[in-house]
Amino acid sequence: MSKPKGFEKPAGVRDYLPHVVDKLRRIEYRVLECMGSWGYRQIITPSMEYYDTVGVASSTSDKKLFKLLNNRGTTLVLRSDMTAPIARVVSSLLKEEKLPLRLSYHANVFRAIEEEAGREAEFFQTGVELVGDDSPEADAEVVALAIASLKAAGVQSFKIAMGHVGFLNGLFEEIVPGQKELQEELKEVLLKRDYVGYREKIDELPLEDESKERMNAILRLRGGKEICSKAEQLSASREARSSMNHLCSVWEVLEAYGVSQHVLIDLTMIGDFSYYTGMTFEGYAAELGSPVCSGGRYDKLLKQFGKDVPATGFALKTNRIVDGVRGIRVEQPLPVLIEYTKEHRTEALSRAGEMRSEGRIVVTRLMARDDDRYNQAIEMGEQGSNYAVSMLQGKYEKVYTYSNSI
Repeated sequence: MSKPKGFEKPAGVRDYLPHVVDKLRRIEYRVLECMGSWGYRQIITPSMEYYDTVGVASSTSDKKLFKLLNNRGTTLVLRSDMTAPIARVVSSLLKEEKLPLRLSYHANVFRAIEEEAGREAEFFQTGVELVGDDSPEADAEVVALAIASLKAAGVQSFKIAMGHVGFLNGLFEEIVPGQKELQEELKEVLLKRDYVGYREKIDELPLEDESKERMNAILRLRGGKEICSKAEQLSASREARSSMNHLCSVWEVLEAYGVSQHVLIDLTMIGDFSYYTGMTFEGYAAELGSPVCSGGRYDKLLKQFGKDVPATGFALKTNRIVDGVRGIRVEQPLPVLIEYTKEHRTEALSRAGEMRSEGRIVVTRLMARDDDRYNQAIEMGEQGSNYAVSMLQGKYEKVYTYSNSI
């Protein structure tokens, strides 16, 4: 491999230029403020964690983890999501806190990618975790907060697709009992949204036509509350029916929040992490085909850290919102320029400090005696500042010049 050039960077990472950072920070601030108004307190965890704890618990496939060795030979990982690190903190530093716990975050996460895939290896997430409540009210709260957060981020047109892992588990176990490998294959195809491939797999199975029809019917189960009764006709499984009852209870709470118009039930929705155990959801913006938020219930994750409590949460895919959604427009005000000669340095810098305390953006500049603009300003007398403004049109709001001659 050839040595990288001075301006090159690793595949999958990027530089954020000032105008992008302005938008990213504005989204971060507004979303975290929104989450705070719902009672969620911000938490920060390390970028590096132990592989044998958080790395294993993250449910990110091993080949997608960035691994490092410290000076003792211990394997570390760059965090691949925020849920597992927060589970570690809740189970240790916050183990005496009264439940439920409401925590929020904004952080960069890392996942190894194939270079040719064009995906990012480092990206930002803004999200919440609600720990210690397994009720439909808790699941509805995180969905409603995801909707409020998307609006705060400037996403104006979107839909939330909501499903339940237990429904598919129950239906598949009823029709193809004990065939765990096959069940996982079917879920994997659904996760990729490969509905043609799913139908082909069903057609190949040695099943009665009625069973194949029931398995194919889930592809048509997308809509509002009416999906609840239709889903009950597909499976007599206790797990499937219990899951639908929970999901429909969540829908009723979302109606009470007044946000159900943003949500649809999609029973092919299973989430892209193996630790999900219940309700899962994804949010799609009108401008993008890929999700801008995702979340769900993960009741078994904290048990791996010694605290057996339920939890649910979601994360906004902040990079996708910054890059692909028009949303928030950030107009950076032009700075004021204060120019001065050495003799007037104290006066000029004092004035700059006063203006900054008033909320103005101020740039200062020492003028040299042989500075062309300085000489031109002297020749123009009191009109010097106006002349400077015309020369710097579009770069500065106003120019103040402090010198003996002006």
